[in-house]
Amino acid sequence: MRTEISTLGEFGLIDHLTKNIILTQPTTKKGVGDDAAVVDNSDKRTLVTTDLLLEGIHFDLTYVPLKHLGYKSAVVNFSDIYAMNGKPQQITVSLGISQRFSVEDLETFYAGVLLACEIYGVDLVGGDTTSSLTGFSISITCIGTADEKKIVYRNGAKDTDLVFVSGDLGAAYMGLQLLEREKAVFGGKTDFQPDFSGKEYVLERQLKPEARKDIVNMLSEQGIVPTAMIDISDGLSSDILHICKQSNTGCRIFEERLPIDYQTAVMAETFHMNVTTAALNGGEDYELLFTVPLSLHEKASALPGIHLVGHITKPEEGCYLVTRDGQEMELKAQGWNPVGK
Repeated sequence: MRTEISTLGEFGLIDHLTKNIILTQPTTKKGVGDDAAVVDNSDKRTLVTTDLLLEGIHFDLTYVPLKHLGYKSAVVNFSDIYAMNGKPQQITVSLGISQRFSVEDLETFYAGVLLACEIYGVDLVGGDTTSSLTGFSISITCIGTADEKKIVYRNGAKDTDLVFVSGDLGAAYMGLQLLEREKAVFGGKTDFQPDFSGKEYVLERQLKPEARKDIVNMLSEQGIVPTAMIDISDGLSSDILHICKQSNTGCRIFEERLPIDYQTAVMAETFHMNVTTAALNGGEDYELLFTVPLSLHEKASALPGIHLVGHITKPEEGCYLVTRDGQEMELKAQGWNPVGK
């Protein structure tokens, strides 16, 4: 069944997609249905972040299911709020839609957005829809809160601070390489069946990433407030350079300490890629990269799910990767290139 969007109109479409939303946040005073949402954060600080995702640049619908796309679009915004040591509470979703898409397509996309909202305890409170001549466009704004004294910026790292990262690195990038390879092999064939057995982890990391709410909660429970923090969206190399630039420091990251999953290593070998390069520059991991004072070394190192990967230095010492054989290679902000660039 396919329902043309034109049969509902813009406001009918919005009503159709949002009619079953249940608000859960006490700070949400008014959601969808008026000229603006109303949020009351009382004595906390409000955090706001926005992401714009364009078909053909940031995602490829040849291999990205719409429900996964909705989920990921929401989660990457939640990740930005967690990277400030905050709590995401509301989002707005705006879409540019071409005639290729039906009401059912948008229901599938919204199902992914609403699943993410349910899992992370976030309210969808508004947005907009418009026609598009260039495919599918997504703009999501996330509103969060944080205690003023606990907000973590990128500019607080100090000489001798330790550098930690959550989870593992490079898997999302290898998942993207796998999907791009299978797309090339597919070539429009109607009976093509891609072989993804044994590669589920890297695919999930690309198609359905998670924001590290658990890490933020764990640090809070342990009374650890990082001195600087960022989520890894562009790759460890680019993102540690963001911290160092804004904190006016240098750093040393140790290759042997980079956390890399077995599937990531196997896929890198399959594609004849350097797995360290994938970990440093792959991007879209959405892990948390943060610094803590040297005095918290034992306490932080004992926590599960995080890895000590280096330390902060004086700015004149520069930003370098220390290789397994002890050589120093300057870190470059190569970053992640979206699909289509």
